Amino acid sequence: MSNFQTKKNITVILMKYVIVIPDGMADEPIDELDGQTPVMKANTPNMDFIAKNGYTGFAKNVPDGMTPGSDVANTSIMGFDPSMLKGRGPLEAPSVGVDLGENDVAFRCNFVTVEDDKMAEFSADHITTEEATELIKTLNEHFSEYGTFYPGVSYRNLFIVSDLAMDELISTPPHDIMGQNIYEHNLKPDNEKSQLINKIMEDSREILKDHPVNQKRMEEGKMPANMVWLWGQGAKPVIGNFPEKYGLNGATITGVDLLKGISRYIGLDPIDVPGATAFFDTDYQQKVDYALESLKTHDVQFIHVEAPDEAGHEGNIPEKIRAIENIDSIILGKLLEELPKMDDFTIAVLPDHPTPINIQTHTMTPVPFAVYSTSIKNPDATEVYSEDMSKGKYADCIVGSTLISEMIKISKE
Repeated sequence: MSNFQTKKNITVILMKYVIVIPDGMADEPIDELDGQTPVMKANTPNMDFIAKNGYTGFAKNVPDGMTPGSDVANTSIMGFDPSMLKGRGPLEAPSVGVDLGENDVAFRCNFVTVEDDKMAEFSADHITTEEATELIKTLNEHFSEYGTFYPGVSYRNLFIVSDLAMDELISTPPHDIMGQNIYEHNLKPDNEKSQLINKIMEDSREILKDHPVNQKRMEEGKMPANMVWLWGQGAKPVIGNFPEKYGLNGATITGVDLLKGISRYIGLDPIDVPGATAFFDTDYQQKVDYALESLKTHDVQFIHVEAPDEAGHEGNIPEKIRAIENIDSIILGKLLEELPKMDDFTIAVLPDHPTPINIQTHTMTPVPFAVYSTSIKNPDATEVYSEDMSKGKYADCIVGSTLISEMIKISKE
């Protein structure tokens, strides 16, 4: 039985909750768009419907003093305090089949492209998973005495070391240092532990530069994966349990191992979707079809799409607009068509953080969100979905980790 049945002979209210997360969709005015943002420029009738007929405002998904990473922001969206996190690496471990031990520390391992000692490409030109797996095998042949590399998806991989002292190091995400000298961003403080990790990264350059995988990539005109970048390290976290906290069961659809890992830690079911990638080529139709099927057995469904974030990191305006329009037309369009045939429903559109085109990295600015529910009788004054939610019910901003509770409250109006 679904939620809200409390007493026998009382009418059961079947309410479904859907949270669509367009990763990095929020932006800032862009000169090339005549001062508009990609959201404002995009054709988004379904986002506009949710905003016009629901409640809108801003959500602060990144607490003060925390880095605006996807781990922090999405943990908030899923209803938990991100200060409980211990790094990005351990959140991805469950998705690659790694059960961290009590003394283990997991590093996120990016394959990157370095040119003239500068970070030229944080994803090694979006190396394929098959290519990355071959490179991982070679790395394990050279570094097995220090730890173990595990293949993930594309450039996103893991390195596990059994040494809790590594948890205290300070590392830098590679997408934050594009075009900068890599040696200015070595792990700190300068001690025996950081020196070891920095040496592994440096030695990987010699190991990878002439690897057959990279030789073939360069012959095909692609950037080589000529270095590993280790960052986001942490030990196994204890965050909380979603079903226990909210009395609802939930699931997550995403192409990103990070979000699958967070989901597993908090008791959400990650749904494997064929064609769901963490890039522009993700299968939007499959994502929404699987979400609708999942909602037959789950109360809450998170649908995460990475494409707008990737476009933001690349500074690619057309791809960001295209991703936003695909989310609107394919995912939100199908949801708004099919959800009324199921139960009463509450749906939210909520980016995790901005990834502005002009700076190509995350910011901690509060993001615009919109919630529509079949229970709402008097929507606020917002007419369209955009970064301007000054007329919204939540214009003064809510804490992102309270959104689930707020949606439940709205659904009972």
